Amino acid sequence: MYQPKHVRLFIKPWCPWCHRAERWLRERDIAYEVVDVTADTAAFEEMFRLSRQSLAPVIEVDGEVLADFGPEQLAAFWKRLEQRRADASAR
Repeated sequence: MYQPKHVRLFIKPWCPWCHRAERWLRERDIAYEVVDVTADTAAFEEMFRLSRQSLAPVIEVDGEVLADFGPEQLAAFWKRLEQRRADASAR
């Protein structure tokens, strides 16, 4: 499994999709930073700048961004990141 250098998960604490994203990451032992966009205006603004939307969750993995997703989309996103890493190391 791809182990990125830096993962930030922008959440809203009451958001069930956010809880699912956290569970997905925990189940795979992926270290991540939680950013509560309801508690920090600057964090919300950064999430919006990255994703161009106000919906959560938004995940940033080593500069790659996925916005407003469920577990299936997160799994597909992660698979693409793994493939890019494999392609880059094959060069």
